[in-house]
Amino acid sequence: MALRLLLVTIAIMALASSFANASDPSPLQDFCVAFDDPKDALFVNGKFCKNPNDVNANDFFFRGLNKPGDTNNPLGSKVSAVNVANLTGLNTLGISLARIDFAPYGLNPPHTHPRATEVLTLLEGTLYVGFVLSNPPPGMKNKLFTKTLYAGDVFVFPQGLIHFQFNIGHSNAIAFAGLSSQNPGVITIANAVFGSDPPINPDVLTKAFQVDNKVIEYLQSQFWYNNNNN
Repeated sequence: MALRLLLVTIAIMALASSFANASDPSPLQDFCVAFDDPKDALFVNGKFCKNPNDVNANDFFFRGLNKPGDTNNPLGSKVSAVNVANLTGLNTLGISLARIDFAPYGLNPPHTHPRATEVLTLLEGTLYVGFVLSNPPPGMKNKLFTKTLYAGDVFVFPQGLIHFQFNIGHSNAIAFAGLSSQNPGVITIANAVFGSDPPINPDVLTKAFQVDNKVIEYLQSQFWYNNNNN
């Protein structure tokens, strides 16, 4: 009986350990520069690895984040991302970066990053920022955490949670964000729900939002601007 209990305990500990280590593993090499040509290349984490003998400093270099993004759009904001798509040396390193420019009263609308926590530093201006918790207790609403940021302030948005940034100042604002993924992904809530292709069945959204179907039809007919296109 004691031996059986010991074996069960070991099995449970092993299973718990496997769950604890289910995240992306640490790189097993110094780098794995992303490469589009699969010939003689190693496929790692969704990307082929460039032959290390062909890697050079340019694979780890990106130029241009000193330039403001174009905020002349319906949202009044622009996200300039640096991730594995435009800086191939980030592949397997688990980090990326973004510059976010805001016109006065510009908004980076509610969105999530399914694969990354975000830490945001405000360089110029004044931002109202916040995120919403998941899984509220029965009878409770999702808790909102908000803060007004000034130049030099830092705020963290936990992975996967809905968050936003809104320029409440009368001048432009500039922020830089670090993200804990080479490809954090972004799901902008309004775009995804009302601008999907093909559209979500209006009956689903009418019941979900508990509004008249004409409201849903109107929202689905709108153009939903994407401020994350580079």
